Amino acid sequence: MVSVHKILISFFDYVSSKFYRGQSHTRKKDIPTSEVARWFKDKGDQMLRLDYPLLDSNSIVFDVGGYVGDFANKIHQKYDCKVYVFEPHPKFFKKCVKRFKNNEKIIPLNFGLAHESGEFQISDSADSSSFFNPPKIEKGGISCEVREFFGVIEELEVSFINLMKVNIEGGEYSLLEHIIDTKRVNVVSEYQIQFHDFIDNAVKRRNGVAEGLVTTHERTWCYEFVWENWKSKPHKTHWQ
Repeated sequence: MVSVHKILISFFDYVSSKFYRGQSHTRKKDIPTSEVARWFKDKGDQMLRLDYPLLDSNSIVFDVGGYVGDFANKIHQKYDCKVYVFEPHPKFFKKCVKRFKNNEKIIPLNFGLAHESGEFQISDSADSSSFFNPPKIEKGGISCEVREFFGVIEELEVSFINLMKVNIEGGEYSLLEHIIDTKRVNVVSEYQIQFHDFIDNAVKRRNGVAEGLVTTHERTWCYEFVWENWKSKPHKTHWQ
């Protein structure tokens, strides 16, 4: 098991934002307001985030950062796909378990996905949930688990993911960098990603992820630091 502090460094500032998760927090920076306005004008939540016509009842979807399962529920209702919901926070995980108890095709899992396995401490305040800075373990913090991505898909016996939605409040960088570094980007056909700008070098790291994805995938739509989608290029399937 990797140390708590090591995982904390990679996942610091895990927060549940008002805009994306229905709760409030303080961001170090603000996403471009023009991009947010454009997203709402284009009805992105209704017109883009659920528009995956290649999905069907045989498809596998990973909802990484599932919260209370809203995306999982909507994408399953539309395409009857199988959805794995990764939510490390026990409170939100329990809500998913209760919500989907009668649906065998939506599977909540009480851990997050990361570049390596370990634990982290998360706060549980009334208006936000956030990783503590490494030296600071506060009273009342909740211990949560993350697991290494490829170990998880091997354990689940999943060889190909049709769609992976990633909204893990800053942890997306290390996860996607890990997938790129292993040269197994095409284990996922489409990536729906929410990049966050409140971490150090966010723009540089986002650009680095894009450079890693572009060899096998193409960006099909993009609202900078809001949501963007990457789809595998023709004739590029499964493993590289």
